Amino acid sequence: MAKLSLRAVQKLTCKKRDAWWTVILVDPVATRMLIVMARFNFITPNRVTWAALFVGLGSAGFFLKGDLQSLIIGAALYHLSFILDCIDGKLARLKGNGTVFGGWLDYVFDRIRVLFCALALMGGQYLRNGDERFLLAALMVVFLDMLRYVDALQIYKMRMSMRTKIEKVTRERQEAERVAADEGPAEPEAQQIRFMEDLLRENPEAEAEVLKEQAGARHVVDLHAQFRHRFPWYLRVRQALLRSRIRPHLVSGIEFQMFVFIVGPLIGRILLTTVVSAILLGIFELVIMYKFWLSTRDFTQVMAELAQPPSGAGSIAPHLHRGRHRRGVPGDPLAGPEFQAPPAHEDPGFQPYPEPYPAYGAPDQQPTQTFQPLPTPAYQQMTQAYQQVRAQGYGRPVYGAPGAVPPHHGYPGDREGVG
Repeated sequence: MAKLSLRAVQKLTCKKRDAWWTVILVDPVATRMLIVMARFNFITPNRVTWAALFVGLGSAGFFLKGDLQSLIIGAALYHLSFILDCIDGKLARLKGNGTVFGGWLDYVFDRIRVLFCALALMGGQYLRNGDERFLLAALMVVFLDMLRYVDALQIYKMRMSMRTKIEKVTRERQEAERVAADEGPAEPEAQQIRFMEDLLRENPEAEAEVLKEQAGARHVVDLHAQFRHRFPWYLRVRQALLRSRIRPHLVSGIEFQMFVFIVGPLIGRILLTTVVSAILLGIFELVIMYKFWLSTRDFTQVMAELAQPPSGAGSIAPHLHRGRHRRGVPGDPLAGPEFQAPPAHEDPGFQPYPEPYPAYGAPDQQPTQTFQPLPTPAYQQMTQAYQQVRAQGYGRPVYGAPGAVPPHHGYPGDREGVG
């Protein structure tokens, strides 16, 4: 491949944010070694991963001896093993030949290296001193390393799950709003959903509110709003660290390993260094869990807002937007069987409500509606009495005052009697 400058290699292979131990003590050495190793085609990322494992197992062999000289050599070999572990990823990014299997191999070999080095380091000290606390320290190192990486993977998985659900529900809501407004398909830019954590990762020195306004508040989802609201100083500290590519998680699994397998053996205080680094790792892990808990609350709030039905203010219902006669609706919505009169065999006594008063007209005008007597004696008698009253000339009923009775007749609808 073409010869690249050191600055170009650093820009292509170094992460935008990384552990402070990697940024300060690993990347300056790893990038220079990478320039040399990239010239040889037989050096592949997977072979570098295997080399890192073998060098790590060699450091475990020196740790097992337990004397000061062996501890110093073991610490140096462990640091070289970690440098090679970083080079395999940088080489894959530089040449573009990384694979999924290579990522899995790197992860598994890291756990194997930590396991063997922890047992060898603490076991060697136990064999020399007989102090059983070193055995407990070995179990603590292995447990915390496993917990750290398992917890990180699970949190990452849950974050991706929350993002996927938000994207799905948001697109469904946008589609429902377009259908209600009778609009055409939306542009891909209009459907795009951005997350505040991605915007801050791409623009580490920008303010969250500024990024939200630039991206459009409607399409930006913030799953860390409560954390930044409770700790407003965090964003300033984060921006200051990211200017040097250092991530805010100052004591992660990387720093924990370096303190246990490098700093402790070099200063001769293995047990004390292990306990202090374990406490610091536990504190930062609790902070990450607390931050993730607040993020789940933000997720619940966002999902509750998306679950609310879209406002119909200012829009016309689908069955009315084509005209007052509902030409957009096939058929008559009132023609269903539930709106029709029941058949005679289901309700023999049902009759449409008769018109109570005929229309105003001439005194001899007869009502347009005819009454069909029911086959009951009481109803027939009432109908005959009503027809007799109408035959006497009282065919123009009017509305009078409540309780008003004509002086010469008891029929309240008699206009002449009222006057």
